[in-house]
Amino acid sequence: MDRQSRPETMRENDVIDLLTQQHVLIRELFDEVDRSQGEQRKEAFSRLVRLLAVHETAEEEIVHPYARRKLVGGDTIVDNRLQEEEEAKEMLSRLDDMDVTTPEFSQELERLRAAVFAHAAAEERYEFSELKASTSEAERRAMGVGVKAAEAMAPTHPHPGVESATENILLGTPVAIMDRVRDLIRKTMGKSESGEG
Repeated sequence: MDRQSRPETMRENDVIDLLTQQHVLIRELFDEVDRSQGEQRKEAFSRLVRLLAVHETAEEEIVHPYARRKLVGGDTIVDNRLQEEEEAKEMLSRLDDMDVTTPEFSQELERLRAAVFAHAAAEERYEFSELKASTSEAERRAMGVGVKAAEAMAPTHPHPGVESATENILLGTPVAIMDRVRDLIRKTMGKSESGEG
């Protein structure tokens, strides 16, 4: 039975499992950018930017607010993750303005990779593990709905010739992509612009 025709399992809908799977994809995309050259490197970097934008926005809109409310010390845990995310966004913004063929790009990419990997490890250790222990399957599945909607916007493999609204949503600077993903998540999760449900 293929993935399209079988019922989705808990693991495929659990917000923590979805985000952890995205961490794996992010690592793979960093490797692809690193080993690619020229136009292929530029395309791989664009996919990495989209996935990072979708991933971080989903965390900011769905996971972090829940962690603040549910976890002992949630404010501190989330504030630390947000600081890491802000630093990564600044690096990503600098990279987005660079020519992917330059040595400076490669150096900045390595700094971003180290920051993103450290951030992912901290999320998994301090936020995700605690959330998994403090939430029900139903809560994690509900949060997973928004993550899956956002994830659908960021294909990690190119689909040549495919023109779509998704493609238009994912054009622009990392900040612009994050804004559009945030709007989609809020719409999917039934939240207003202010973040109130």
